[in-house]
Amino acid sequence: MESVEREQTPAIYRTRVTHLRRAPVHHYFEHNSYSWYVDVDDLPRLPGWLAPFARFEATDHFDGAADDTLRDRVDAFLARRGIDLGGGRVTALLQARVLGYVYNPVSLYWCHDAKGVLRHVIAEVHNPAGERHAYLLPPCGPNPAMVHKQLYTSSFTGVDGYYLVRAPRPEDRLDMTVSLHRSDQPAIVTTLRGSRRPATAGQLLRLQFTAPLAPWTTAMSMRIQAAILRMRRVPVAPRRAAERLPVDTRQVAQA
Repeated sequence: MESVEREQTPAIYRTRVTHLRRAPVHHYFEHNSYSWYVDVDDLPRLPGWLAPFARFEATDHFDGAADDTLRDRVDAFLARRGIDLGGGRVTALLQARVLGYVYNPVSLYWCHDAKGVLRHVIAEVHNPAGERHAYLLPPCGPNPAMVHKQLYTSSFTGVDGYYLVRAPRPEDRLDMTVSLHRSDQPAIVTTLRGSRRPATAGQLLRLQFTAPLAPWTTAMSMRIQAAILRMRRVPVAPRRAAERLPVDTRQVAQA
């Protein structure tokens, strides 16, 4: 593994998300959004008049004490797995709070050691109920990493199967793919692709017109697609009590 040059943060990626369900019915949808690419030790601080459109809170990610920083929570997650980055840089692709609400279907963290070598990738998944689970992955090269599914992500998908995750560190372009496999066949394939933009006040203001209220519209899109699947009589996946995880009540209350 080679060290990487220190990229400039923060940045914004204007994204297109696609979602293809292959079974038990063929169902495809896509929507446009945007994500922030940040250094967790230096989160953006916006002018007062723009702050409601991009607020970053550590409590929206991982577990920890109320006064933890996001870096504290990332380090604690890694420490529970015997990993110490030695103060190395951690960059993240995530959604910010917009008008008090956030919905992060997937947040990604690229974890480097003190020499700048990429050592680990964390994929943190949130479901519409406010539950979350983080997966530790090896550095993603051309081949995807495999991880067994642990979180109940929708009414139509249980926790069986495994993910193949391809999440190279974003540069000028963002190109991520997550596929859920059952019986060695892809059941659901999701892609996140986009282009890098400067994280300026003007750029963020333009996005409020081209992709307004991004986390709200993402959550609404998911609800609409769920309603369509119900109308198509896709069976609901039964859920056991043991599969339930702690809920982010702030997210659910504002959904």
